[in-house]
Order: sequence, then C-alpha cells, then structure tokens
Amino acid sequence: MFLVSELIALLCVNLIFTQALGTSTLLVAVRNKTNFVPIAVSITVFTTLGTMAAYFIDKIIPLESDYWLLICYIAVIAFIYILSLIVLNLISTEIFEKCKLYIHLSAFNCAVLGSVFTVHNKSLGYDDFGFGDYAFFGFQSGIGFVLAAIIIMAAYKNLNSSKVPASFRGFPAMLVYIGIISMAVYALK
Repeated sequence: MFLVSELIALLCVNLIFTQALGTSTLLVAVRNKTNFVPIAVSITVFTTLGTMAAYFIDKIIPLESDYWLLICYIAVIAFIYILSLIVLNLISTEIFEKCKLYIHLSAFNCAVLGSVFTVHNKSLGYDDFGFGDYAFFGFQSGIGFVLAAIIIMAAYKNLNSSKVPASFRGFPAMLVYIGIISMAVYALK
C-alpha cells in the first residue's frame, strides 16, 4: 500500500512541477515533432533498463522494506542516467550534445519510475515472474508511452486552436482529452 501512495504522490509532484516549469516530456515531444523519435527511444530504453534493474533489486531487498525499495529504484535510475551520459560522451561528443536533452527529459520521467513500481507490484502476484518478464514489461511501458504521445499528438493542434475557449485552451483541454481517451481504452480492456 505504501508503494501505491508513494507512486501517486510522485506522479502528482511530477505533473505539477513539470507543468509549472513547462517541461513535461510528453508535451515537449508533442509540440516539436522532430524531438518525438529521440524522446520515444530514450523513454523506452529507460523504462526497459529500469525494470531490468528492478528485477535484481526485488530479489535482494525484502518486501517489508518499502522505503529501501523506493530509494534503490531512484538510485538505479540515477545510475542508468549518469552511465548513459558517460557512454554517449565517450562514443562521440557530437552525439552527446544532440542526445543529452532527450536523456535529461526522459530519465526522471514519471513513466520510468511508474513502470518500475508497476512491475514490482505485478511481480508480487506471480511466483515465476522472471528477468525476461521484467524486461518485456519495461519495453511495453515505453511503447505505451509512445502510443500515448501519438494519440495526444493527433489532437494537439485542435486542442490549442482558437475554437477552444481561451480559459480552457492548452493544458486543461489536454487533461480532459487524456481522461476521455483513458476511459475509452479502459473500456476496451
């Protein structure tokens, strides 16, 4: 139960702070379509690597240690973030300069931490939930983020048009649209 409340708090904080700062990864990807592919790839890589690391953390840390799980998940994502920056810089300074923005936007995105928490909770129900299952779940989470971005990209221009009332234009309209799409996707389940 603690992990669920922490996840909700982290998602709310991420949403509030990124909107206040104007740097929401999904909205950055939608606004500038040239950034979409690199952000989609980096989010998918981070969700996959994060869930793969969560497999080992879940095997080492006992279930009663919710606080340690949270700290370890964040530390592993930070380690993957720093390691990816170092590797890109060693490969090529030019590639590093092109990709560092996408890595910064993707590493501590709520999709990455959310996929790590979700795979942990999902693995509790199965005795044979292995490393491959963790990795595949992370990959699916990244692809899900990409699909959500495509759905938002399809309506972005219309939600910011002059036909939408000025007080509702932009982020409020986007939240309502996402809510309606979420209910439609949930109904298909």
